[in-house]
Amino acid sequence: MNFPTLLTLFRILIIPLLVAIYYLPLDSKYLICAGLFGLAALTDWLDGFLARRWNQMTPFGAFLDPVADKLMVAVALGLLIEVHASWLLTLPALVIIGREIVISALREWMAELGKSANVAVSWLGKVKTTFQMVSIFLLLLAPPGELIAWAGIATLYLAALLTLWSMYSYLRAAMPHLLPSENK
Repeated sequence: MNFPTLLTLFRILIIPLLVAIYYLPLDSKYLICAGLFGLAALTDWLDGFLARRWNQMTPFGAFLDPVADKLMVAVALGLLIEVHASWLLTLPALVIIGREIVISALREWMAELGKSANVAVSWLGKVKTTFQMVSIFLLLLAPPGELIAWAGIATLYLAALLTLWSMYSYLRAAMPHLLPSENK
C-alpha cells in the first residue's frame, strides 16, 4: 500500500460522506459537497501524478483508480438527477454513466484479447473527464435553478458531447477486433 493508492482509497471513502452531507438540512451543504467533490477530483489527478513520479504504479492502483473515478461520478450524478428532477440534467448524466459502462466493458473485452493498448486512455478522455468534473462541481455548488447550477448543466452537456465523441473514438479503434472480417 503506497501513498497514491491511499489517495485513491480516500476518494472512495469520500463518497458516503458526500451522500450523507447532501441530504442533511444544512444551508452550507452545497458548498461542503462541492468542496468534497473538488478534493476528490484533485486527488484523482494527484494520485496518478505521484504514482508515475515516484514510480509507485501497482496493478491494484491501476485497477482501483478508474473504479474510484466512476463511482464518484456515478454517485454524484445520481444525487443530482434526483435533486434536479429534470430531463434537462438527466439526459446528459445518463449519457455519461452509460458511456462509462460501455467503455469499461470494452476495455475488459479488449484486455481479454490482449489488445488493451487499442483502448488506452486518450487525451480526449482526459478532456472529457475535466469537463465532467467541473460540471459536477458546479452542480453540487448550488441548488437547482441558480445561475451556477445552469452553468453546471451547460458544462455537463459539453461533457456529454465529449463523452460521445470519446466513446466513438474508442469503439472505432476496437471495431476491427470486435467485428473481424470474414476474410481473415
